[in-house]
Amino acid sequence: MLCPTPALSSGRRDVSAATATSTVSQRDQRQRPPLNAYLVLLVAILLPGFGHVLNGQPRRGLIMQLFMIALGFVTWQLAPPSASFIGKISGGLFVYALSLPEAFRVAKIRQLAYERGATPPGTDETAA
Repeated sequence: MLCPTPALSSGRRDVSAATATSTVSQRDQRQRPPLNAYLVLLVAILLPGFGHVLNGQPRRGLIMQLFMIALGFVTWQLAPPSASFIGKISGGLFVYALSLPEAFRVAKIRQLAYERGATPPGTDETAA
């Protein structure tokens, strides 16, 4: 939870000096442990793209969902009428199949980095 600081232009003076000096930066706060990689995989199987959201990559999850829908639509339109349902949506299933191990891999890297006390790749340690 972020502690708001008073804006100079708002005229707000209800934050005391003691409260303002007792705020803790994000770097100094204790890091929350990441979710179990197998839980992220289960969620990614049930809700495509949401495994990336649980890993802290919501944009990637949304992009995966959009490509699943777009490629599923394209293959639905291009598939012959005699093709099975799986054949008609195979483009979307292809992206779905690629997103599952990626979500698991990122979750496992984050979990191992947390256990070792390291900063996982892709996180910005200098942000305050």
